[in-house]
Amino acid sequence: MAECWRSSVERIRTMHDFSRRRLLRTSAAAGAAAVVLPGIVAAEAPGASAASALSGSAKSRPAKLTGRIVTPNDPGYADASLGWDELFVHYPLVIVYAQNTQDVVNALTWARQHDVALRVRSGGHSLEGWSNVDNGIVIDVSELKSVHIDTASRTATVGAGLNQLEAVTTLAEKDLAVTTGTEGSVGLSGATLGGGFGFLTRYLGMACDSLTAAEIVVASDPDCAKVVTADLKNNSDLLWALRGAGNGNFGIVTSLTYKAAPLKSVAYLQATWDGIRDLQRVFDAWQRTGPSADNRLGTQLEVHRNEILLFGVLAEGTAAEAKKLLAPILSIGKPEVSVQIGNWGDVYAGFQIPIEDEPANWKFFSQFTTEPFPKKAISLIASFMRDAPTDASNFFTQAFGGAVRREPRGGTAFPHRNALFYSEPGAGWGTRGVPGSGDELTPVAQAWIAEFSQALRPYVNGAYVNVPNIGMQDWETAYWESNFDRLRKIKAKYDPHNVFQYEQSIPPASC
Repeated sequence: MAECWRSSVERIRTMHDFSRRRLLRTSAAAGAAAVVLPGIVAAEAPGASAASALSGSAKSRPAKLTGRIVTPNDPGYADASLGWDELFVHYPLVIVYAQNTQDVVNALTWARQHDVALRVRSGGHSLEGWSNVDNGIVIDVSELKSVHIDTASRTATVGAGLNQLEAVTTLAEKDLAVTTGTEGSVGLSGATLGGGFGFLTRYLGMACDSLTAAEIVVASDPDCAKVVTADLKNNSDLLWALRGAGNGNFGIVTSLTYKAAPLKSVAYLQATWDGIRDLQRVFDAWQRTGPSADNRLGTQLEVHRNEILLFGVLAEGTAAEAKKLLAPILSIGKPEVSVQIGNWGDVYAGFQIPIEDEPANWKFFSQFTTEPFPKKAISLIASFMRDAPTDASNFFTQAFGGAVRREPRGGTAFPHRNALFYSEPGAGWGTRGVPGSGDELTPVAQAWIAEFSQALRPYVNGAYVNVPNIGMQDWETAYWESNFDRLRKIKAKYDPHNVFQYEQSIPPASC
């Protein structure tokens, strides 16, 4: 999921007239039904239709699909096939909504026995549509929503189906927190397994830094699946890999255990500059303040064609403290400033908006920066934003530094710990609920992103696997730097037959 690191408050202000996905055509069910394999038949199951294999591999007991099964003939197929970014449309052969870990084991075994392409899905936010597949099986864990919180040890074990909003608000009820991104509908597991950052990153580190254990279903010989635990004592190499490279590369994570931190309240600041005439000074002040401020302060700066937005979250802070820490930025021009004090769960929930109010289609390009942008780079941002294809388009940044620079015990596969900040140009277009909406803008938006990202190449490096850069040369080292060779060896150990593969998946070392 993949995840989208947009500020949700910004979307409330500027993107309520837009939406993110191109709808499936009305012929979706008919088109998908045409590719149903003869090895699947409909059957009755509690609460849902089911599918089972007529024949299986001779090597092991034939597997049957269990859980909530959706096939092309089911009335909910069109919605079930729809991903977060409607720019990408796929017609899977079958979708399995797992209700427990055994459903995942059965689905993976079935896919292997029938040599069917598979993809893993949680929140459905894969930004290149890689959590879906034509003519294959989608194993969806979004309905695995169990939660167990031990307040004494400050640990939380949750099902892989929780989204970020559910995780934040549930932990906040106990005055606890872990790092998440800002968009609540993003799957918690996908965000964590790719690294995960947001307002609490500088205070608590990456989301994957808090991950202490995971239950994961992996492929096993000859054509089966098994459940393993990855923690510091068991399969510690796999835990290391899951902390930053676990997005569908090694198996299917069904539950995650986090070490949570105490957090009773936050000060949430929002500042808005009308127009972008102050961008040069605002951006320079932010990049020299945000990454080096008090570690309790997390900030995001967003540039639109008609305004500049600054957001800050100060853990266990006051309004006066937040304004003082951000004074070098707030003193520029005449921004409109507001500060809210409250429980992190309440604040987080307050800046979410319904998915149906977002743009239908999105395109992004991820990048990290280790040195402050010179004036020329900031001028480029201003120039491109003035020519942005839609009001929903923006240039988004997230301050790093602070706790990001400290790796947890056992280490992580996430390599970009020396970054000053993360940034991405993003374009959103099209109206949800309107078939074909925004098609005329698609080539314009894609060209804008390509030109924008290319212009910034001298000032950035690396890329973020949760915001994949399709077509990027050397994407392996852009995502994982020198960790890539180790990841290939771990892949060869846990998935030697490369069962889990997609456009930019990690190949086993033997390949």
